Amino acid sequence: MDLGVATSEPVTREFLAVVLAGFGNELVPLTSNHGAEPCPKALIPVGNKPIIDYVLSWIDQSGIKNVLLICPAVHRPAISHHVHSDLPTSLRIDIQTYDESPDSNTGTCTLLRHFASRISEDFVILPCDFIPPPSLSLHTILNKFRTESVSDGSIATACWFAASQPDKNAFVEDWGSLPPPTPIVWDEKTETLLYIDTVDDSDRNSEEMELRMSLLSKYPRTKLSRKYQDSHVYVCRRSVLELLHEKEHFDSFREEFFPWLCKIQYQRLKRQKYERVLNPPTNALTQTVALNHSTLQNKLQEKFTLHPRNSGPSEPSSPVDDDSDVQPSSLRIGIVIHQAEDGFATRVNTIHSLLDMNRRVLSQTTYSPPSDPKSRSLIDQKAQISSDTIVGDSTQVSERTTIKKSVIGKHCVIGKMVKIVGCVLLDHCVVEDGAKLDGCILGRGTKVGAKAEVSRCVTQAGYEVDAGETAKNEKLDVSDWAALDHDEDDDEDDDDDDDEEEGSEEGSEDDGE
Repeated sequence: MDLGVATSEPVTREFLAVVLAGFGNELVPLTSNHGAEPCPKALIPVGNKPIIDYVLSWIDQSGIKNVLLICPAVHRPAISHHVHSDLPTSLRIDIQTYDESPDSNTGTCTLLRHFASRISEDFVILPCDFIPPPSLSLHTILNKFRTESVSDGSIATACWFAASQPDKNAFVEDWGSLPPPTPIVWDEKTETLLYIDTVDDSDRNSEEMELRMSLLSKYPRTKLSRKYQDSHVYVCRRSVLELLHEKEHFDSFREEFFPWLCKIQYQRLKRQKYERVLNPPTNALTQTVALNHSTLQNKLQEKFTLHPRNSGPSEPSSPVDDDSDVQPSSLRIGIVIHQAEDGFATRVNTIHSLLDMNRRVLSQTTYSPPSDPKSRSLIDQKAQISSDTIVGDSTQVSERTTIKKSVIGKHCVIGKMVKIVGCVLLDHCVVEDGAKLDGCILGRGTKVGAKAEVSRCVTQAGYEVDAGETAKNEKLDVSDWAALDHDEDDDEDDDDDDDEEEGSEEGSEDDGE
């Protein structure tokens, strides 16, 4: 026996996590470029922790180890540095990029088609901005998909959560509108997602919802609600990608493809046309016969099959029955609904949700001075910092400054007699002496001048608030003063040109004399 040679078969990956990190147009101006330097949405912090860390940690806890991270090409250096240098994880992350501008906004369907060659197994689509509560495990969603795809032939599982109502006192209309609620129809008994109302549906008929009789005949006791929000977490069979190639006109996965995919469950013609793509024949060994005669399978059949009222009891199947007696795949879309009382979940895809989530993190945090002696020495003993506040490393806080219910990033400089209440300051912000901030979100590197008063404002990275300036309920964009500086430079150039012309005229007169 040769003990020096060990042979092992390659391990087949069960799931691939596909994480989508876009530009984050809903978070403008926080995600607007600072000059030539981009501000990736994935690295916008919640509680001084980039939002992408929450979803990557969620994936890691589920047992998935392979991640395909798709982001704009301009964001790759910053995201790659953070993922491979700052984030302690055992995940194997493959970063792939696409070339586009914030205005073009490539849809998820287009991205999945482009990177389909890198997805060889069942996959999970996740946004970079979803923050789940501890009570909602990705493992639970995966287990639902595992069970139903084998026993019932379902093709996907989606996760929806109870959306929270914004605080009226904290809502600022000038920050942008909130996404409208999306009506969904599902069967509670079988946990099947049946219908998602889309923008096109609302445009055709904004006052009524049109449901097919085939849906109501198969699922007569459906539920309709507008209080749930899509997490954009979808567990899908690999064969869904094959169908996506046939529907080349779809661009949005959430608005177009997934609502259309739900209709295959109960529309006979669609089922006949696409069943072979979604459930292709295979020579792989299956558990069909075992499941068909198991106690679990009998219960599942009762769960997913509606028997006529006058029908008698069905005959038990014989152990010698062949596979032809097995029920065809349901091609169902499973749904996991997370209730609000089970823990707060959200997508940080608006400025309001970003501020709200930071405040929720603060409610679960107790302030303690930095453990690093150098960082601790930068905070003056006469500064008043409330217990529901987070202060990042290497941040300087001067004397007689008051900070309440706020998140202060790393490497910030807070001057004397400053008052900060209910704010979020990203890294490298500077607040000079006597300034007052209330309910603001300051982008990376923002500077607030002495004795300035800023209330409920959001700033772009690198914005400068002049000393003594007052601003309220605004989005402060660098382009405003950048354009002004540019105009001033043009005026100076014009003045120089006039001086040169005057000088040349004087010279010509001298020459004439």
